[in-house]
Parts: sequence; structure tokens; C-alpha cells
Amino acid sequence: MPTPDSPFSPEDALEITTPETEWRFDRAFLESNWACIWGRGCLGILDEPAEHLNQGCCSVGAEFGDEDEAMLVSAMAAMLSPSQFQYCDAAEAGGIFSDEQRVNTRVIDGACIFLNRPGFAGGAGCALHVAAVEAGESPLDWKPSVCWQLPIRVDWEAIDNGRERATLRRWSRADWGDEGSTMAWCCTEGERAYVGDGRVVDTLAEELNAILGTEVFVELRTRLNET
Repeated sequence: MPTPDSPFSPEDALEITTPETEWRFDRAFLESNWACIWGRGCLGILDEPAEHLNQGCCSVGAEFGDEDEAMLVSAMAAMLSPSQFQYCDAAEAGGIFSDEQRVNTRVIDGACIFLNRPGFAGGAGCALHVAAVEAGESPLDWKPSVCWQLPIRVDWEAIDNGRERATLRRWSRADWGDEGSTMAWCCTEGERAYVGDGRVVDTLAEELNAILGTEVFVELRTRLNET
């Protein structure tokens, strides 16, 4: 199995081409056993390890992909009850957005407004995630896309004849911007989070299918199963 710290080189990528998109995949990551360890050893993204805060990557507000996504999450937030959403009253009083630009969620008490803190009766973790599970729906349909896509990252670039190249890889420190250089820990580095029971291509199948579309995802998994 590829090592967690294998650098991703486009020359070593698995490639799939469609009429619209030239896909390149970080094969080592997709075949690794990375797993989200929120609540079970995640050190968070602060300047010092803070496992006890149970914030994971929610110490900063979530950035929305576009205005439609921002409005969708706002509508979902309005459906949450105080028993599901620790900061329900704060959201009703001041909204969920960080400012009038409405591109990020608010940070309150040191983390995203949607993060229920340890000890909250309704359950710790993302209030949107909690509510989606209780409703029998996919959290992918309730949460900002950046939240459910992590640690998957897709870089897009225009190529020829109106087509695009999409490079799917693991997040790195650089993807966090200036904060990345001071974070005490990044979950795709080292061995700590590579403790899953299966390959990323299987354990994050729902997320990958949503990003790629079913046709490309099925081809991706078929190709990985052949190697």
C-alpha cells in the first residue's frame, strides 16, 4: 500500500479522460487508509495541539462555494432546533454569516457557529451533520461543500478547446492559506490519521461520487481495483 507521505506527482497520477475533463488522481492517497479521526485523536488545526477541544477542522468558519450554497445552508440552519444546534439562539439573533459578504460561516467562542461543543446534550460535532443524520438524510446535502469534501481537494485549470484539467488530491497545509504554516498538525501528514479499515476510494465513496459523478467514479474505482 502507498505510504501516507508519498508526494503526489502528476507523472505518477492515475488519469481518466472525458470529453469535457482531463482527470488526474492522487493514486497514493486514494489507495491509502486515511480516515477522519475527529473525536478520537484529532489534534485540530490550531497553532498548538488541542485534542481536548474536539474542534477538528472547525476552528475557522466554513467558506461557501457560491451564493446558492450559502443560501441553502442558511435555510438548513433555520430548520435546526435548539436541541440539535447549541448556538441556535446566536444564529437567530445574529445570523450564521461572518459578515455581509456571506462567504463564510461565523466564528463564535473560538470555532464555527455550527460546531456543537463537547458536553452539549444534543451531541458534539457539526449541528448540520447531526440534524441530517437524525432526518435520515445525507450530511452532504446539508453541509457546506468544503466541510464534506475535506481532505479531498480538486484543482481546476483550463486546457484546450474549452476543456479543463482537474487534479484530485489530498489537502495540504498550503491549501489552508496563511494559517497552514502555523498549524500544529495537518491530518494528511504523518501516520496519525492513516488508521482506517479500508482505502479512501471505498470509505469516501459517497463524497467521491458526488464530486466526480457516477460514471467517472465507477471508472476510477475499477481502475484502482485492477492495480
